[in-house]
Amino acid sequence: MSLQVVALITAKPGSEELVGKALEELVTATRAEEGCLSYELNRSGADGTVFVTVEQWREQSDLDAHLQTPHIAQALSVTDGHLAAPPAIHPLVPVQL
Repeated sequence: MSLQVVALITAKPGSEELVGKALEELVTATRAEEGCLSYELNRSGADGTVFVTVEQWREQSDLDAHLQTPHIAQALSVTDGHLAAPPAIHPLVPVQL
């Protein structure tokens, strides 16, 4: 069973363009990673400072490896001081009905 993840990245007001560009640069490199089944970048329609990634990974170890990649380090470096809060990463657990 794959791992679904939602990540919320909130830019400080006025930094939306810088943060958005940094996140856009992640998409191609992330999609090429071993274990990445899908990776989509979105911007909230309710709050333009919030960017949302919707991700699917083969397993937890693939997500862990992703978080250690040079392109993640680069994005964090570029956005340093421009985020309202640290990225909130939410691995999802299906609710059994």
